[in-house]
Amino acid sequence: MRNIELTKRQTQILEIVKSNGPITGEHIADRLALTRATLRPDLAILTMTGFLEARPRVGYYYTGRTSGAQIIEKIKKLTVKDFQAIPVVVDRSSSVYDAIVTMFLEDVGTLFVVDQNTVLSGVLSRKDLLRASIGNKDLHTLPVDIIMTRMPNITICYKDDTIYNVAKSLIEKQIDAVPVVRESEHGLEVIGRFTKTNFTRAIVDLMNNDMF
Repeated sequence: MRNIELTKRQTQILEIVKSNGPITGEHIADRLALTRATLRPDLAILTMTGFLEARPRVGYYYTGRTSGAQIIEKIKKLTVKDFQAIPVVVDRSSSVYDAIVTMFLEDVGTLFVVDQNTVLSGVLSRKDLLRASIGNKDLHTLPVDIIMTRMPNITICYKDDTIYNVAKSLIEKQIDAVPVVRESEHGLEVIGRFTKTNFTRAIVDLMNNDMF
């Protein structure tokens, strides 16, 4: 990403080329009521940084690339609801064995424990299940309720939270996923999940759409 701040004139040039490209430098200058010589440094900067492409005897094309600052601003505005995944849940009465099987079959690293109303009761990580598997415990009778992480130690998010802020929480808490919840009459209902993979996919999609 290019961390470059464009001047007002450079931004105007980009808009002209976007709408009218290919367009010659002379025609750009005419639209701005400036001389070609005055625009030459701006056109050179926009071409060198990749925003514009110049072709002899044809003119300037807009490449579709966006500045790093603009990309960062867009990332900060993206919300969870556009990138959240389907939650993988287990009932709080489930056994640790059932939870291990679910995690394996669903190929996820985090399970959300819910009650009969899909209200969040706890969270299970790979580490939790691995720790419970060590020893002589009967995993078929050991309930997940015993080993899960409970509130207030669960990091949650809402669908309108920004993915940027949620990603910061994932890093700070050193966790792989958080439940997306909404308020209900029974408590916090689990409606999705947001993971490091979801954040990465959002960035890749944004880069593909706006920079190339």
